Amino acid sequence: MEVQETRVQTERVLTIPNILSMARLVGVPVFLWLILRPEFGGPKSDGWALLVLALSGVSDYLDGKLARRWNQISSLGRLLDPAADRLYILSTLVGLTWREILPIWLTAVLLARELVLLVMVGVLRRHGYPPPQVNFLGKAATFNLMYAFPLLLLSDGSGWIHEVAAIFGWAFAGWGTTLYWWAGILYVVQVRRLVWADATAD
Repeated sequence: MEVQETRVQTERVLTIPNILSMARLVGVPVFLWLILRPEFGGPKSDGWALLVLALSGVSDYLDGKLARRWNQISSLGRLLDPAADRLYILSTLVGLTWREILPIWLTAVLLARELVLLVMVGVLRRHGYPPPQVNFLGKAATFNLMYAFPLLLLSDGSGWIHEVAAIFGWAFAGWGTTLYWWAGILYVVQVRRLVWADATAD
């Protein structure tokens, strides 16, 4: 039976969904250290980096699912979940670009979207509104990118497995980047409507 999403929020901090989100945040520097070890003379640890990234994806699914199922949606969780998503994307962009697996132009395109969203959050705060909630399109974009990054990391090698990983990795990267900007444009439209409504109300 499908569980209906509840809008009831709790102010509890130590809930299972929040702990999962906190664990994801702790995993960000671990992942970045693992992916950059070869650049500083250490052994290649891509397998461990992929494991951390996979666990992050599982916990990302579980924290939202459990929060809805157990009525543990919280204000803290609404901040931690998108923060962990963005930090994983940022750390992966840094790592893969540093290792020249991702081209600089793609990194710039994704970071430009984050800059646009940051400006929109500032506009909302100036008008007394909270940051926009993560929508389905934004989540779909994040999932595509979180599939793309480990596949592109796996593509860093020779052999048929690496070639297949590159094909699927770039496919997910293309879809994810498109959806990422689409979600960003929708945020801009939402902000414009709110600001326009305030202006007409005055």
